[in-house]
Amino acid sequence: MAEAFNTLELPDDRAQRYRLLEREIASVLEGEPNAVARMASVVAMLATAFAPRFFWTGFYLVDAHAPSPQLVVGPYQGTLGCLRIPFGKGVCGTAAQTRTVQIVPDVHAFPGHIACDGRSRSEIVVPWIDGSGTLRGVLDVDSTEPAAFDTVDAAALQRILALI
Repeated sequence: MAEAFNTLELPDDRAQRYRLLEREIASVLEGEPNAVARMASVVAMLATAFAPRFFWTGFYLVDAHAPSPQLVVGPYQGTLGCLRIPFGKGVCGTAAQTRTVQIVPDVHAFPGHIACDGRSRSEIVVPWIDGSGTLRGVLDVDSTEPAAFDTVDAAALQRILALI
């Protein structure tokens, strides 16, 4: 069992913070085969390491049994999330449909944005594609700050998803 990491030891520089966090996440996930446990741990560590900037952090997973392509909420930290999101709808559905990272500096300007919590101002959604090329879901992070995310976040979150 891994010990809780101390966020006071994390550097202020975001890129450095992500690099250190990646090592911590890899250590925590080592030997754990359960995907839900792995996702929940990643979300908890990200939310803790980047609080309060990360207002909502979590997974939306592809529901293979749904009658049409859609995501269902998975492990997350934050206020109540949307339960289901159709592919192509909102930021998460767009990321799932296009399989591309979505960095949205102003969610209110995003066509079709789904407001699960009206306090969200900006968002990043990263598709989670497994080693075989299958879309497993998306990692969604919201912030109450405008323009809170950029390519530094995108690259680091993609590397962290590869650890799961």
